[in-house]
Amino acid sequence: MSAWRRLHANARKARGLLASCRVTCAHPWTAGQLTGHQGLSTGRPRRKDFVKDLEAKLAAMRQKAADALPGSSWTPLQINPDLPPERADIVIVGGGVMGWSIAYWLKRKEQRRGAVRIVVVEKDTTYSQASTVLSAGGIRQQFSLSENIYLSLASADFMRNINDHLDVLNEEPVDIQFNHSGYLFLASEHGAHIMEENYSIQRDAGAKVCLLSPTQLKEKFPWINTDGVAVASYGLENEGWFDPWSLLNAFKRKALSMGVIQCCGEVTDFKYVTCLARMADGDTVKVRRIKSVKVQMPNSLEYQPVECAIVVNAAGAFSGKLAAMLGMGSGPENSIAEFPLPVEPRKRYVYVVHCPDGPGLDTPFLIDYSGVYARREGLGGNYITGLSPEETEEPDISNLEVDHQFFEDKVWPHLAFRVPTFEKLKVTSAWAGYYDYNVFDQNGIIGLHPLINNMYFATGFSGHGLQQSPAVGRAVAELILDGNFQTLDLSRFSFRRILDQQKLLEQNIV
Repeated sequence: MSAWRRLHANARKARGLLASCRVTCAHPWTAGQLTGHQGLSTGRPRRKDFVKDLEAKLAAMRQKAADALPGSSWTPLQINPDLPPERADIVIVGGGVMGWSIAYWLKRKEQRRGAVRIVVVEKDTTYSQASTVLSAGGIRQQFSLSENIYLSLASADFMRNINDHLDVLNEEPVDIQFNHSGYLFLASEHGAHIMEENYSIQRDAGAKVCLLSPTQLKEKFPWINTDGVAVASYGLENEGWFDPWSLLNAFKRKALSMGVIQCCGEVTDFKYVTCLARMADGDTVKVRRIKSVKVQMPNSLEYQPVECAIVVNAAGAFSGKLAAMLGMGSGPENSIAEFPLPVEPRKRYVYVVHCPDGPGLDTPFLIDYSGVYARREGLGGNYITGLSPEETEEPDISNLEVDHQFFEDKVWPHLAFRVPTFEKLKVTSAWAGYYDYNVFDQNGIIGLHPLINNMYFATGFSGHGLQQSPAVGRAVAELILDGNFQTLDLSRFSFRRILDQQKLLEQNIV
């Protein structure tokens, strides 16, 4: 430590001598003398030599510290080039596909280039645990709520014409490998009337779907066992699956080219101001306004406060935790602040299986009434499959380890019953990912919180956020820059329904 102190003391002393040398000389322009801060000609090479010497000593000390701490990337006296800016107009917390979609649409709508300074903060830029890239990548319009149908229709149109939106000059065209094989939902006698009701809603919203009887189903897909099936619903257009990683990178690449700033870090705190507001019923509530976010740098004690006007909570499965930092859910009983953001992580398994004699290229995204799903994964007899567990059987979320016994006990029996050739399958790999699960009604939450007047939500989609991200990103950008929804009216997805305890249930959750 004494060596460090002597080195810094010498550096300060030298800077003071070289930068503040006062010179006094006669000057023909003045009656007296000119006094100024001026470098002496003999001092310049000495200063360069000192700086070079100082840099060499610092480099040696950094190397010495690195040698003393094997395996550590920490180095002393080094400025972190990845720090976010000190100020931004909008900070988006969450660099998954939803966050980057919002960033893109905000830039797309700005009046002039650079008018809105946007920072996207993502704690895991490898995306090794990101919900986006660990999903099954499906897109469908077979929902029970018209808003979800409209969102997926708009997103499918965006994906079909993706290079009109996300093409970057002098870069390769975007290819998200959109497979238009459709979704195939099966219903038992017990659920047939619900499927028929949903079919009417879907057709009225413009979705191209059709109902199939068991006989028609067997004719079209002879590999299906139709026992127990009363009716099936098949998507004819705009349904199928795509590569989530390619969509995420396309949004990210385009947004970065438009001037969005990326930051690898984690938002760990907020600085805010509080004021009192009177409600219509006469009650007084505390309203908060965020002034800055604290961004903690990875593997470091270093952090950067970022002043901002608006924060977007697109943190997915961990958006509830982020909202809790602002006191959501910790208010007094029977108050607005009592209600938390009802979004929490739920772990879901995806199993990759190989079956050489399995269904062919015309295989749709199959959803059995047991909840088991399966779709083709590339060529060569590969498929992915899974099942959402019962509420009482939710797995531990502290890690992303896969429970292979869950496949043996819960998935395979239903899968082999519905598609007999899958009796001979072999599991080749598996992974787990998180749903941003809305425990209130399994639907997205979009818009402002009534007590935090500059935090917007885009979370809680419970498994269908990836497919709806293009349309939701546009909707959030409209809310922020226009003040209201312009294209699709998603006001029913606001936080207000949680305060009113009015559930907006989606029946077709996979």
